[in-house]
Amino acid sequence: MPRFRASVTVLVIGFIAAGCAAVHEAGCAQGEQRSVNDVLYFGTSRAAGTITSAQWSGFLRSAVTPRFPEGLTAWPASGQWRTAGGAIVHEASFVLILVHPDDDTSETSVRAIIGEYKSRFDQEAVLRVKSHACVSF
Repeated sequence: MPRFRASVTVLVIGFIAAGCAAVHEAGCAQGEQRSVNDVLYFGTSRAAGTITSAQWSGFLRSAVTPRFPEGLTAWPASGQWRTAGGAIVHEASFVLILVHPDDDTSETSVRAIIGEYKSRFDQEAVLRVKSHACVSF
């Protein structure tokens, strides 16, 4: 019987510890909201020529702002990446940050923005870095 009781105690402690870890991970301080912080990296090179600042601004106006009218942050950047052959390629890019609720509507909107950019500007990929954040104003 003591062995059974010890096993049950270990299991209960394990479940409690796992529950505490989940609460800590998901929890935000008082006055903060749990949100998603998406950072998107858009390359500008393509066969038809570099995507211009004017084209980028038009894309923000038509594809991003209607989906995230609450706000966004964007800026031009200079990036680099390694090809399969090992060469380093430098490319001008645009970075977009979207802080939004962790819900299906926002997720669908981010995916639509990525898809539209790839289609409109003949891009193979858009890098997305998605993380959870605690946000306050």
